[in-house]
Amino acid sequence: MPLHRRWSPDELPDPARPSWQVVLDRQHGVLSRGQLRAYGHSKADLAANVEAGRWQRVLPGVYATFTGPLPRPARLVAALLYGGKDAVLSHHSAAEESGLIPIADRPVEITVPYTSSAVSQLPLVLVHRSRALVHTTLEATPPRTRGPDTILDLAVSQETARKATLLVVDLVSRSSISLESVEHCVTHRPPYRYRAAIRKGLGLVRNGLMSALEVEYLELVEDGHGLPRGDRQTPVAVDGKTLWEDVTYDSHGAAVTVRLDGRATHAMADVAFRDRRRDNAAEIAGRARLVYGWTDVHTAPCAVADEVRQVLLREGWDPTGHREPTCKRCTS
Repeated sequence: MPLHRRWSPDELPDPARPSWQVVLDRQHGVLSRGQLRAYGHSKADLAANVEAGRWQRVLPGVYATFTGPLPRPARLVAALLYGGKDAVLSHHSAAEESGLIPIADRPVEITVPYTSSAVSQLPLVLVHRSRALVHTTLEATPPRTRGPDTILDLAVSQETARKATLLVVDLVSRSSISLESVEHCVTHRPPYRYRAAIRKGLGLVRNGLMSALEVEYLELVEDGHGLPRGDRQTPVAVDGKTLWEDVTYDSHGAAVTVRLDGRATHAMADVAFRDRRRDNAAEIAGRARLVYGWTDVHTAPCAVADEVRQVLLREGWDPTGHREPTCKRCTS
């Protein structure tokens, strides 16, 4: 029984078959060899059109009825046709279609059943295999893996466990995909590697961390240098609206706010205005503020920790009984 049946024109009787133009429009001018034959194009006719430069062979058994570069929608169709009726977009391609990551110039990634004969055809198609497609497929146009499964697939494909953790934090925290749905996915479809790292990332999100930069600050600056763990995502009222501060230390006796600027959106006019208003509100309230970006935290955590420590002490933090530093950069 097929996993998710997508009827092709070559499988339909003539009366039910959509018109040639409808198929061309629906599939962005890309068709399989079987579809072309269903519309009356013989093997010789197909070869003649390719030789004359009217059509082009895109992948084994897949043709474009035009010449020149393939637009992105046509490349997606070509990859899925090549993969077969049960192929779905996955990994980066599924993440792009779901709005999890920006669209980039990379091979189209598809996942097919283990019984499929499709293999990667770089630079156009990267093929993955799965025994769980019946559980992980989202019926969409084009078909793709479900959001939680896409996040897990990307995490598993990372080079290191730490990168898997950071990716999980970034994608789960800034998407509409619920934390609970990803946790459920991990429980019922355990990833074959980085399982502990993925669970760690989900735990960090549950504890209020919202980005890879926040994870780096927690681990490299606070934990690595014996600083207190601040409160995450602290609400603050500005101009009658509730905004959220990345890290605050009021519960440790110091009115200190740390902002972690790791997003390109901070340069947008409305966000810049919001941050100025938040700065002004903090100034009026007599709060100390420190702002760090990815380069600060990732490449110079010792310097960042030293600044934070100085301000915390100045604002009233009592370091009695504080944790011992574990940073190897400081002790080496």
